[in-house]
Amino acid sequence: MTGRTVVIGGGAAGIAAARTLHDAGAEVLLIEAADRLGGRARSVRLPTGHVVDHGCGWLHSARRNPWTAIAEQAGFTVDRRAPNWDAQWQDLGFPPDQQAAADDAFEQFETAALAACRGPDRPLSDFVATDDPWRPMIDAISGYVNGAALVDVSLHDWAAYEEAASEDNWAVVEGYGTVIADHARGVPIRTGVTATLIDHRGRTIRIATSHGTIEADRVVIAVPTTVLAEGRLRFDPPLPAKQDAAAALPLGLADKVFLSVEGPLPWPAHAHLTGNPHSACTASHRLSPFGWPIVESFFGGPCAEALEEDGAAAAFAIDELVALLGSDWRRRFTPLDATRWRGVPLIGGSYSHARIGHADARQALARPVEDRLFFAGEACSREDFSTAHGAFTTGAEVARTIFDPEVHRTA
Repeated sequence: MTGRTVVIGGGAAGIAAARTLHDAGAEVLLIEAADRLGGRARSVRLPTGHVVDHGCGWLHSARRNPWTAIAEQAGFTVDRRAPNWDAQWQDLGFPPDQQAAADDAFEQFETAALAACRGPDRPLSDFVATDDPWRPMIDAISGYVNGAALVDVSLHDWAAYEEAASEDNWAVVEGYGTVIADHARGVPIRTGVTATLIDHRGRTIRIATSHGTIEADRVVIAVPTTVLAEGRLRFDPPLPAKQDAAAALPLGLADKVFLSVEGPLPWPAHAHLTGNPHSACTASHRLSPFGWPIVESFFGGPCAEALEEDGAAAAFAIDELVALLGSDWRRRFTPLDATRWRGVPLIGGSYSHARIGHADARQALARPVEDRLFFAGEACSREDFSTAHGAFTTGAEVARTIFDPEVHRTA
């Protein structure tokens, strides 16, 4: 392999591609529009001094997740304790008989959906009755997992993820985003550079950016689907099939609120509460991650969309917690931070889901063009989309294809 590769996008996929190429001795440059690396993986330090993840925060399918080994080899701390999403601390607002009924309803939903996979694609909402008393909770779970309501999620797409995922979900004390950004150390990088046009008419590819033109022999495009679907990154000649594929893989929404807790903590580390198991708009509250005196409240799908107004999600989270814990708790919670991923420039959402009938858009988006333009990112993963490890795998595979084209031709 000779020549220069430019990677556009400094999230998990772009970093994986650039790191793999750099370590193989290739000439590579990574450009990122933001002033930081990580993309939808972002770790921040709260006023309390604790580091939390605004974006991806769990090493999903942790035993096969490449970020697990990367984190440990770099000296970060991987906490293997369970996230306890299925537990309700002290059964508050969710007695055991109701928890059992909800589990049965969800199992019936999953069984019915998976049994229909060989048929035509359908929305996930087809597999739970509108009058099922646990439909709201199943819709809330869809919000967390898919960033979208059941009615908007492709059965075929969802099933591909479900059948590949494992139940081991671990966390990084120093932050998942910290691990991902750290993995770019030593790679040639330029932040604050926005690519707007990729001219691939000639032998040399010319990339128009906010800081002038960059030339390359190959380009890896590792940007969110919003950037391609909305035409913020254009191609000459145009690539309408890529824009269509990206539009079929919109970004859902997942947002977080972080609260400090004053006084002694009655729960153990990583305890969990579902705010209202009878509502589709409810938070998943992570109590004292790593034993810290904070609560991380997670909102997804239409519920997150409805709480985008400044301060609305924090107020909602506190109201839910007070309803479960008692009125004396209101004075013990103080909002520290909140995410609003829909409004982040050149991202505009959280993670992708396929529109009904468009699960094959992932393969269409990932397909290289002219063996010179390569595409990577969580949306390009057939099975591990919506995750940082899915993004990593697509980026690393693209890099291996670049320095060993026969891998791609024989795959």
